Amino acid sequence: MTDRPVFRMGLLFVVALIAIQAPRDAQAPDTVARALLRLEDEWAVALTRRDVGVFQRLLAEGRDAVLHDVAAGPDTVTTAHNEDMRVHQFRSTAIVTGWLVVSGRGAQGPFTRRYRFTDTWVRQGGRWQIVGAHDYLAPAR
Repeated sequence: MTDRPVFRMGLLFVVALIAIQAPRDAQAPDTVARALLRLEDEWAVALTRRDVGVFQRLLAEGRDAVLHDVAAGPDTVTTAHNEDMRVHQFRSTAIVTGWLVVSGRGAQGPFTRRYRFTDTWVRQGGRWQIVGAHDYLAPAR
């Protein structure tokens, strides 16, 4: 008979612990997801302005080639936006996938391009930065 009250107390403790932890765990991924989606949108806007400062802030070290391409590349981006973004968080690392749609003018004239992207973000030094990225230019429809 003495085992049953101990079991109940243990079960009550586990249930209480889950109840205390659940709201915090449920909110944290949403907060992180919103922050990362906002940063991805900042990237898109920065393309239209060739805003090197934004790219320096969002990209981890080893970014020189990317910075050169966005600041001095041959294309002029006039509009850019993201579509269908998804965030997959793993502690201090997150993967964001989506579509980047850009329009502008290049050597062959006006263009609209759709890129399927996968960005790997790591939280370091209190901020999220891209440590790896892959973009695929989708064929024109």
